[in-house]
Amino acid sequence: MMTLLADRGDVTRVESEVSYAALVRHTAIQTQRLLLRWVRNPITVLEALIIPCLLLIMLETVVGGQIRRFTGESALYGSVPMVTITGAVSGAVGCGVLLGREREAGLLARFWVLPVHRASGLTSRIVAEGCRIFAGTLAILLVGYLLGFRFHQGVPATLLFLAIPVLFGLAFATIVTAFAVFNAKAALVEGITILTSLMMFFSTGFVPLAAYPTWIQPVVRNQPMSVAVDAMKALALEGPLARPLTLTFVWSISAIVLFAIPATIGYRRASRR
Repeated sequence: MMTLLADRGDVTRVESEVSYAALVRHTAIQTQRLLLRWVRNPITVLEALIIPCLLLIMLETVVGGQIRRFTGESALYGSVPMVTITGAVSGAVGCGVLLGREREAGLLARFWVLPVHRASGLTSRIVAEGCRIFAGTLAILLVGYLLGFRFHQGVPATLLFLAIPVLFGLAFATIVTAFAVFNAKAALVEGITILTSLMMFFSTGFVPLAAYPTWIQPVVRNQPMSVAVDAMKALALEGPLARPLTLTFVWSISAIVLFAIPATIGYRRASRR
């Protein structure tokens, strides 16, 4: 099948739907569709933007002073990274619910029979997720800045700080997508929220590691959200960077590698139904 691009007089120029140019163009169009749908969906906006910002304000108001007295430094350098990661994964759950609904409604199947690049559907979701996570991170950083959060390690460290939530969020979105394309029930995807809530409350971004009981400290210290928070804290303020940054990349890339193939296979099957 061919996609018509231009018809000028006697010359008709066409482009194959499997070409790289078609992939880029169709991905851009579907990315725009997804972003517009998410913006117009109250649940997605609530989970990706509003709730994380309110959570940051609440944490600084309720426990910020106590953590400052306990550690001698602002609690924002733990809570801002934690909330950016939480916003990334919470938004992924909301987007996974919408994906399940599109599968159940047959929208994915209708896209499959259109003359569009087959890879553009899943690629556009990756690009849209990255845009959503980045926008959410900027919104949370703006609130954090108003509360007193600052970067002290220079521009390269700041850019790497911004990249960590995107990588972590994309890894988590891959997991959610793998579940959503095989089961359209929102309850299954939303059930992952329980896991993310436990990760948030038992992370070094919620309270310092020393505040947890000794027997659970190794779990808290090495779980995915904690290592990401520790890496972001080191990039913004100070502290050991090599270990948490390495573990963050290991956790994120491992999740992508393990769930990318099931997500791709499931998306293909869901599109053919």
